Amino acid sequence: MPEPRRWLAWHTVVLLCGAAVFISYIDRTNISVAAIPMQEQFGWTETTKGYVLSAFFVGYVALMAVSGALANRFGGRIVLGVAVLWWSLFTALTPPAATLSLAMLITARIALGLGEAAVFPASINMVGRWVPVEHRSRAVALFSSGLSLGTMVSLPLTGWMVRDYGWPVPFYVFGALGLVWAWYWFTRVREGRSPDLPAEPGSAAPRAIPWGKLVSTPAVWAIVVAHFCSNWSLYVLLAWLPSYFKSAFGVSLANAGILSAAPWAAYFVMANVGGVWADRLMARGRSRTSVRKQMQLTALLGASLFLGLLPLAPSAAAGTALMFGACGTLAFCLSGFGANPFDVAPRYADVVWGISNTMGTMPGIFGVAITGWLVDRTGSFTAPLLLTVAVSLAGAAFYAVFASGEKKVE
Repeated sequence: MPEPRRWLAWHTVVLLCGAAVFISYIDRTNISVAAIPMQEQFGWTETTKGYVLSAFFVGYVALMAVSGALANRFGGRIVLGVAVLWWSLFTALTPPAATLSLAMLITARIALGLGEAAVFPASINMVGRWVPVEHRSRAVALFSSGLSLGTMVSLPLTGWMVRDYGWPVPFYVFGALGLVWAWYWFTRVREGRSPDLPAEPGSAAPRAIPWGKLVSTPAVWAIVVAHFCSNWSLYVLLAWLPSYFKSAFGVSLANAGILSAAPWAAYFVMANVGGVWADRLMARGRSRTSVRKQMQLTALLGASLFLGLLPLAPSAAAGTALMFGACGTLAFCLSGFGANPFDVAPRYADVVWGISNTMGTMPGIFGVAITGWLVDRTGSFTAPLLLTVAVSLAGAAFYAVFASGEKKVE
């Protein structure tokens, strides 16, 4: 009989990083549903609501590269733990800030983004410190797919809480959850790296980050562009799906949350299928370059196909089915650009993630706000969806030409 698999230390680390991503997404996406009654209470236009939804990303982008450098220098444990404490505080402060003024609400959302900037670079650092090379695609896919679980839980749960208890309640409940996670993280995860994992050459002592080499490497730019284009679809869907279902099909607030959440189940499942598949393909001898391109092109081309068909959906059920397809295919990006930094610059994978997610956050600022502006001007979601398709196609072409699975930065 085959020997049963043991529970290893890196399994705990990856699951806790996934839990941090989960919490970060329930904290950032609950406002997608809560913004509907908030808009009615405070008299916002669609454009104003777009500014509120996008304010988070201003803070998020500001510390993204910095958090990657901090994780590289001090380790992901302390950076991620402090970050969760910070953003949980500002999640709980969102309702009183909104009551004071629009400016205070936007300030609180920016502060939330500052804290959440560390979640992916610090988690990537922990994967590099704890996970064997042959399991890193699935590890990145597993912790990153916490975003889909967070979205899937946040949207309907927020809808129910808002309906029964008022829109401030989800912010208080979800903020408290982050404090519980931080206590568990600091008591269960230790500093350093796995004793079973060989250190990267030269990693014993800190050294200067080769910023010039990183930002001048075409394979790094392929990761950056793919991240930007994948996140354009991701953030537009996260921020606007509840409003889309309510506007296009006239569903109730609670049902808008449920319909918007369901496709993210497909994202979670397919992200982890893609992670296991990518690792197995490489174990069987497929080159890392071909595997990364296969995963990333599946994500961008698949999502563009389903999103392009969405304006033709005749019903909420058809719209939901198309969103299942879009989210399910988009999830393969986590085994494309998501794990690619470990191939190109393994010693600086957290820094590369910080660089790429800096650009990858721009769609959260501009894409989300432009979507609100286009909806105001055209009266429908057709124009922003077609724009999203165009961005995906451009990203697929760039990644196909410039991506690599070979080490480029020592």
